[in-house]
Amino acid sequence: MRKTLIATTIASALLLSACSSESTKETTQESATQVQDINASNVLFKPSPLQYMAPEFDKFGTTEYEAAFDAGIAQHNAEILAIANNPAPATFENTLVEMELAGELLNRASAAFYNLSGLISNDEYQRIDKKMAPVFSAHSDDIYLNGALFKRVQTVYDNKDKLSAEDQRLVDFYYKKFVNAGAKLNDAEKVKMREINAELAKLSTEFSQNVLKSFKEDVIMVTDKSKLAGLSEGEIAGLAAAAKKAGKDGYMITLVNTTQQPILASLENRELREQIFKASTQRAAENNGPVIIKQTNLRAQKAELLGFKDWASYVMTSRMAQTTDNVYGILDDLAPKAVEKAKAEAQAIQKVINDSGESFELKAWDWSFYAEKVRAEKYDLDPALVKPYFEMQSVIHNGLFFAMEKLYGITFKERNDLPVYHEDVTVFEVFNEDNSAIGLFYMDPYAREGKRGGAWMSAYVSQSGLKGTKPVIYNAQNIPKPAEGEPTLMTFDEVSTLFHEFGHAAHGLFSDVKYPSLAGTATARDFVEFPSQAHEDWMIEPTVLANYAKHYKTGEPIPQALLDKVLESQKFNQGFGTTEYLAAALLDMKWHSFGSDKKIADVQQFEADALKAHGIDYYPVPPRYKSNYFSHTFAGGYSAGYYAYLWTEVFAADAFAHMENNGGLTRENGDKFRKEILSKGNSRDLMQSYIEFRGQKPTTDALLKRRGLVD
Repeated sequence: MRKTLIATTIASALLLSACSSESTKETTQESATQVQDINASNVLFKPSPLQYMAPEFDKFGTTEYEAAFDAGIAQHNAEILAIANNPAPATFENTLVEMELAGELLNRASAAFYNLSGLISNDEYQRIDKKMAPVFSAHSDDIYLNGALFKRVQTVYDNKDKLSAEDQRLVDFYYKKFVNAGAKLNDAEKVKMREINAELAKLSTEFSQNVLKSFKEDVIMVTDKSKLAGLSEGEIAGLAAAAKKAGKDGYMITLVNTTQQPILASLENRELREQIFKASTQRAAENNGPVIIKQTNLRAQKAELLGFKDWASYVMTSRMAQTTDNVYGILDDLAPKAVEKAKAEAQAIQKVINDSGESFELKAWDWSFYAEKVRAEKYDLDPALVKPYFEMQSVIHNGLFFAMEKLYGITFKERNDLPVYHEDVTVFEVFNEDNSAIGLFYMDPYAREGKRGGAWMSAYVSQSGLKGTKPVIYNAQNIPKPAEGEPTLMTFDEVSTLFHEFGHAAHGLFSDVKYPSLAGTATARDFVEFPSQAHEDWMIEPTVLANYAKHYKTGEPIPQALLDKVLESQKFNQGFGTTEYLAAALLDMKWHSFGSDKKIADVQQFEADALKAHGIDYYPVPPRYKSNYFSHTFAGGYSAGYYAYLWTEVFAADAFAHMENNGGLTRENGDKFRKEILSKGNSRDLMQSYIEFRGQKPTTDALLKRRGLVD
């Protein structure tokens, strides 16, 4: 049935644009036949027969995407036109519900492509991405700038009072989406909007591909092993293995997505540290500088077209923060406290440098290395003694999964029968306490060529009561893969990230929402990080730690004295951590807080001026991301939204403190958090969801203590 519908849709589109000659009819028939042939062999054209509609990774690749996209767009266009031109009066069911059900093929193909393009990218993925960006932009405009369709949405919006609360939430979601897309613009303005959107789509893809290219090309090669002093033999072996795999001689150091590089904390060679740091801060600058200037100008133009003074003001219409003043208020309030703390930390670091007999002034590439010496002196803590207690499989099974079972009653069963897209990936089926199925969870932990930097969660299939689908979720990290046969020993931060990302996964897995547009993590940017951050602290809950923090060779639990030092040290260097974050968040806001008439000639100068204006231009502590590789804001959907990590940390710290004060790791706490936060998605007011869980709005008290900014 679906094969016939898709073929007919495309054939109809061809017929509408063709003349009536016999040759054209023959061409049309041949095209329809070709579509049917493609349909028969391309697994993306139909729902996966696997359980939960898990992707058949072993049966499709880059050659299948473009046909699926073409057919999916044609099908979706036909469905949207049918809704827009329905002669029956507009109702919630025949307009918004039908829109929720439309685009099945396009959604399936897009989910496969855009997830995998960040996990196993290559030249072909990048070619398709670049080609399709303006096509998808135009397709979105065809929907949200359709006057007849918006008229029906407006009718439903004007008559929503008798609908259920969740139905009204969907009406509000669509109405705001149409208005923010430009549905109320005149015809000339809509043409301009289409032009801007198409160009923005190209620029975002270009920025992302430039960053991805830099991960491959901007590597640091070391031929003299002695320069790697400070690294363990296992770490050095890993660098040698990376070089060999890349066809290079020596030791290859690849960059992670942040400004500071984890390896700087261990390397004794100052010259190499400086080389790595400068390579990190300068990457993609030449290519992405012009992209940033064009992109921010176009975003400003778009905002003005919609009646806003700047892009940040436009973005706030769909954020919990509501206004840019609220965002700048919290950032500027914390900035002086953070810088003051960072300067105190810098004094302690400079003393260690001086006491070592060196006379140089502390620079950004020195901070991590000497901060670890201060940490070691202050807490008598050697990080090399800690990592053996954080072996990855134990962290996952005895730490994360154990905590989730205690908190939510869920269990994980490995599924070796399901295909994966890379050998590093493991699949788990997730069950409730009563053995009822929740969905699938894919774990992809290691860094590799073709995988974008950082850590994230996404879905191949989202939960929906309307469609009857269960979630298929994955987490990705970029933990360095050890040499073959060696264990994966994680840093404390990597363990924290693993728990963080599963917080996102839990948000997707526990979703219990009718409409896909409101399900799972489809919430405001300044709410979506709350569940993930709220899960971080479970890694240090005593019961959980005792279950997983064991030496990978002996099985001995981490000594209490060592554990106490680790936990005490977590508030160390928080001035640095808070300052580098705030600097990036302020940069993100400043890039989007001006009109289209502002002319920017130099990205680096703009950065310097922006940081100075907010009193956070402290040279030993650069922004966590400099603009040229700030993918969150220029390619990842967080434009004027990077502040969200701090905004939601207020919620997370407050929520965890509340649970700690009410029994800690208990099913009662977990079940309530699942019911009121994780299961609701965006199906009701987000602050109301928090109040239903907590009993009140959050305060900043727990956050300030968590970051060590107050006693």
